[in-house]
Amino acid sequence: MVEPLPKWIMKRYAKLWKAFASKDFSFEKAINALEEEDDRMIGLVLSELRKAGWITVKQDPNNPRKRLYQLKQPNEAVKGMMV
Repeated sequence: MVEPLPKWIMKRYAKLWKAFASKDFSFEKAINALEEEDDRMIGLVLSELRKAGWITVKQDPNNPRKRLYQLKQPNEAVKGMMV
């Protein structure tokens, strides 16, 4: 199930969507996309997106210590809120 996002996270989701759409991205790439943020804030944003069901997380096949993120499409996330 997908939960609604607070405005401050939704703004960051929109920036990430503009940069990556539904492609996989790393934490380092998220840092570049959310350029005004510090690392702790980006970690918080990604964590909140995961908890709310707006992002999926999987292990990087090249480095099992790292994670890859993939955003859900906005229309799919909104449909998920209606369930």
